[in-house]
Amino acid sequence: MKLSEQHKLYYTIGEVAKAFNVNTSLIRFWEKEFDDIKPKKNAKGNRRFSHEDLKKLELVYHLVKERGFTLEGAKTHLKEQRQQTLSKFEMISKLKGIKEELTEIKNNL
Repeated sequence: MKLSEQHKLYYTIGEVAKAFNVNTSLIRFWEKEFDDIKPKKNAKGNRRFSHEDLKKLELVYHLVKERGFTLEGAKTHLKEQRQQTLSKFEMISKLKGIKEELTEIKNNL
């Protein structure tokens, strides 16, 4: 996800949806389903997602879209094995970053 490379404090729901390549309605749905995702809202009610919110969304995305969990399965998994899931997810994210760097180096050769 490319948003983490930017240096903004908050992101709009449109930016977040584009980064995950999903509809904004799915982001709103995940926000309702997962209590950990709590973006700030301005006076107009527009959501502002912090880097912490992005990390949580990224984990939900990983479980649901990449690993094929149902929403209930993802919720249960996060409740019962949160620390183990976070550790594995962080490792996978780092490995993906290394793979991207190596691919870029290969393409530049």
